[in-house]
Amino acid sequence: MNVFVLLFCTLLYAKGRATPSAEDVVGTAVNFITDYYWGTEVRPHIFGQDVKMFANRIGRMYWAVGILCYAAKNAQLNGGGVQPGMFVNVTLQLMYITKSFHWELGYVYSADNQRDRVGFFFCFGYFFWVPAVYTSHSFYLAGNCPDISVAAASAIFMLGATMIWVNYDADNQRYVFRQTCGSCTIWGIEPKKIIAQYRTTAPDDDGGSYVTKESLLLRGGWWSLSRHFQYLPEILASFCWSLPSLNSAGASNFIVPYFYVIFLTILLVNRSVRDDEYCRKKYGKYWDEYCREVPYRIVPYLV
Repeated sequence: MNVFVLLFCTLLYAKGRATPSAEDVVGTAVNFITDYYWGTEVRPHIFGQDVKMFANRIGRMYWAVGILCYAAKNAQLNGGGVQPGMFVNVTLQLMYITKSFHWELGYVYSADNQRDRVGFFFCFGYFFWVPAVYTSHSFYLAGNCPDISVAAASAIFMLGATMIWVNYDADNQRYVFRQTCGSCTIWGIEPKKIIAQYRTTAPDDDGGSYVTKESLLLRGGWWSLSRHFQYLPEILASFCWSLPSLNSAGASNFIVPYFYVIFLTILLVNRSVRDDEYCRKKYGKYWDEYCREVPYRIVPYLV
């Protein structure tokens, strides 16, 4: 797989330089290593297929297949039956993965998807990191799942399922708000919003002044609680499907079954900081106003 990623990224680099899918999203061309690592295009297409969506789908499909294999191994080691903790771990992840396929439009319109280029960093993440790291807790539980009661497993499952739903509902609120230009209701009322103006990063077709456009910043529903609220239920959901491990790894190996949720927390906190910096640069005073109205980055009333 590593060899495939290296060769595939070489192809993407050459394609981006020779026949880019869109001229306005070509890489910086600082040097070969930088553009090979970060990519030369935001949305490259090969034979009419979106490479970014292809890699994303491959990673998520392997994620699902991988955890099912680990569940089968757990059943093999336990007389043909999957342990309650393993069942909760796998079922919650399958619910989340199903939600991600259902919610692909949300991914397409996400800030990361519209900014990040497709290079080694991106491809290594979906072809290697997702299959290896996102399934690591299930790999651990296959042979080390502690015995937990059905009641405890049910409580973990209900909490995890609720977090997955909240994550979906938060994303859906923002999607509907954008698609209707704010003409919708959230939690039964018209959502509050800020009309933000910004300039495009390239001159208009006349070669003259920059084009001024408008965006709506949502500060209603879940988005009245924090600016990047969707990350909170996502982190809590991943904690729930790691929780069946309990303390079975011991203090010295605690990080093994909980590595994914630790990694995800660091990733999303860092992403929220980058998102804030990007939005502040793009929207200026309007983002400052938004931050005053919604002062918390991820965790309401805390962070």
